[in-house]
Amino acid sequence: MFQPTVYRPKQFSLSGLQGISDKTLEMHFKLYDGYVKSVNELNEKIAEILKDGKVDQDEFPDYSELTRRLGFEYNGMVLHEYYFQNLQRQGAGKPASDSNFIRAAETSFGSYDLWKTDFVGIGKMRGVGWAICYQDPNMGTISNHWITLHEVGNVSGFLPIVVMDVWEHAFILDYAPADRPKYIEAFFSNINWEAVESRVRKELTSPSAAA
Repeated sequence: MFQPTVYRPKQFSLSGLQGISDKTLEMHFKLYDGYVKSVNELNEKIAEILKDGKVDQDEFPDYSELTRRLGFEYNGMVLHEYYFQNLQRQGAGKPASDSNFIRAAETSFGSYDLWKTDFVGIGKMRGVGWAICYQDPNMGTISNHWITLHEVGNVSGFLPIVVMDVWEHAFILDYAPADRPKYIEAFFSNINWEAVESRVRKELTSPSAAA
């Protein structure tokens, strides 16, 4: 019998971020908790349909909608975990000059500054979604992407390296919608570059790998 995995909300100690208030974080954590709860509920409902080892024709519409919704909720849960994990109080502002991330940015964009220009530009795009920097697990290069509705736009197999939530709930208590650039600036001031560095596949950024 199908026994779905039960997920528990992770805890993040982020009080005191620069430019992102504790009130915003409190709201954001509750939203994240909702995604975790929804994932568990959807998995339970799908497991109930599959309990007899088949999907009956009269159950298929419900099964289809539950499965489609699961992609949204799963990605909502996972992307928020990546987002919270790449934040910290008193962030360094910029990765270490000898980091693998800097090496990947220079290989892929020519410089860290140009990588940041592209990433920030994506974050400023109209609409709600995510700006995500991914590493190609085959080439080692990094690229920036706009993700909307959590599950739309993710690059299959690519590794999330820097994840920034730009849905309005991430900043609306602190900034007006037109002031999203100020939120993005605050996000960069709070990036946990050690967490980002831990996500980079080091062996793919070495000179021998690039040769």
